[in-house]
Amino acid sequence: MTVTLEPLIMTFTAKDDTVVTLRPVQKSDAYDIITSVASIIKDGTYIQKERPRTFDEEHQFIEEMKANDNMYIVVEVDGVARGIARVVRGELEMKKHTGIFRTWLHEDAQGKGIGKKVMEYTFEWCRIHHLHKLCLTVFASNDVAITLYEKYGFVTEGTQKEQAFLNGQYDDEIFMAYFFENAQKKEQL
Repeated sequence: MTVTLEPLIMTFTAKDDTVVTLRPVQKSDAYDIITSVASIIKDGTYIQKERPRTFDEEHQFIEEMKANDNMYIVVEVDGVARGIARVVRGELEMKKHTGIFRTWLHEDAQGKGIGKKVMEYTFEWCRIHHLHKLCLTVFASNDVAITLYEKYGFVTEGTQKEQAFLNGQYDDEIFMAYFFENAQKKEQL
């Protein structure tokens, strides 16, 4: 595995021997992002989107993320963007120490150990940008994601009961957070 700073880039070999690069998104990734997310939306589970962005919307979103110094990366598998991860930092001065994490992987990129590397990349980005707390939400039925987040030290902060209607039934939305200061204290012990 190779990690480069400024910009932060991580390249590794996945479990199935494909080459994966995690890197900041570029406008040229818009087509791959839009087509990959369209297939996930079609499945209808675990993504809080009802339609992909248009090219103009995606380009504008990329620019906004860069302008606000947020993290927006692509998961490039064999040269094609097959997933994303992003951290949107708090906009108000009183919340700049926090970030909201979102990620998704196309089904072709799942089960290859990529999620673990996305978490490592995200944690490194957050440390470089001095975040204290990273927040996320996950549906209660998404056992794979919950297990991954708990493994990396996320704790449950709350649950919104029956917040989503997925595959013909209600699902709870779990609010989780990771506290960097607490993790640093544990590492020092």
